[in-house]
Amino acid sequence: MTRVLVIGGSDAGISAGLHIQELDPNTRPTLVVADAYPNFSICGIPYHVSGEVPDWRTLAHRTRADLENAGLDLRLNTRATRIDPFARTVTVVDHDGPSELPYDQLIIGTGAVPIRPRIEGLDTLGPTDGVHLLHTMDDTFALTSTLERQPESAVVVGAGYLGLEMVEALRSRGVAVTLVEMLPEVLSTVDRELGGLVRAELHAHDVDVRTGTTVGRIERHAGRLRVLGSDGFERTTDVVLVVVGVRPDTALAETARVKLGVRGAIAVDRGMRTTVDHIYAAGDSVHTYHRLLGTDTYLPLGTTAHKQGRVAGENALGAFRRFAGSLGTQVLKVFDLAIARTGVRDRDAIDFRPVTHATVADDHKAYYPGARPIHLRVTGDAASGRLLGAQLVGHRDSSVHKRIDVFATAIHHGMAVTDVEDLDLSYTPPLGSPYDAVQVAAHAWTQQHGD
Repeated sequence: MTRVLVIGGSDAGISAGLHIQELDPNTRPTLVVADAYPNFSICGIPYHVSGEVPDWRTLAHRTRADLENAGLDLRLNTRATRIDPFARTVTVVDHDGPSELPYDQLIIGTGAVPIRPRIEGLDTLGPTDGVHLLHTMDDTFALTSTLERQPESAVVVGAGYLGLEMVEALRSRGVAVTLVEMLPEVLSTVDRELGGLVRAELHAHDVDVRTGTTVGRIERHAGRLRVLGSDGFERTTDVVLVVVGVRPDTALAETARVKLGVRGAIAVDRGMRTTVDHIYAAGDSVHTYHRLLGTDTYLPLGTTAHKQGRVAGENALGAFRRFAGSLGTQVLKVFDLAIARTGVRDRDAIDFRPVTHATVADDHKAYYPGARPIHLRVTGDAASGRLLGAQLVGHRDSSVHKRIDVFATAIHHGMAVTDVEDLDLSYTPPLGSPYDAVQVAAHAWTQQHGD
């Protein structure tokens, strides 16, 4: 029986372990988890903070009993500290002290850790002062404990996905929020024209948005917190939340001297193999093969981690499965807006001649009450007509998330922009049009930029 050891209890690690059990019930993978919360949804944290998901326990995709009944051997509150690739052992530390775990095949799924920007005071102030980073369940408990003191105001540093979700969560609790972003517009993963729509939605919900501003210092002041930044920015507040992104957690992998790749993530091939024999890696700690660009990039996404984990688990049993690649497909809800993207934008379309065209189309037939506009930006290759990317912003009830999936599927299969026009999509007046919004946008691109 193959001894498979998995480090990490989030998306990649759990998916690897469960898939191993599906394929070979006689193999019982051992999962080493640094905390007591295996298989918890990090993506669900903002909705627990907001109160929409009152019981934090429901954030677990599966309970500990579910995982153990599925054939996984869990080692909770156990931290892996060192890999010996020659002896094929991993040093772990739990409440009994250090010990060695042997393996035949090792899968690293250590994920990512929050980026700590160079802000004076961030290393000395912490949750007891009202200064928070947010990534784990323990971080979540610390923040909700602070919020139980009913603070009046908060400063959120970082206007990416998590920052925007946390702004909404805090506003839902009645907290006045100032959002600070160093870039010129919020949500830099979409073009500035669409980021401007997100900014307008934030303003409509009384969020003070400060872009082009770099926070340089956080300090205690008269029993509260003072946040200081560029261009004279200054706010006195009760809570500071710093959420400026994540970086791959490679500390354990580096003890085995695996090669690092894009943005310092663990380098893996499409079979999720590292450069060290018998060691695989998956999830937010690794770089990711981009299906469209044909190169490696860093895309820390739960959807990608699940797929990579399954590939790693299957190959650890001796298979030769390949990760199909990611397109960076994402969707985000900000108050009443849904923002989605897939593929690449002009600046990322290496080796193509990218052209982007903007269109506005209704989400369903205008004569049926409640029709709302969807703002679409379609990127295609001017040389070949190939679809390269899409960005959508619309009302949360306008099926933006499913419409971006149409574009993602088309890009996955190498379709041209004009091919999208010919897709046989569903239609009924309350939900769509005979020529769907995605097809309206594709047609507009073809009319403007096609041969």
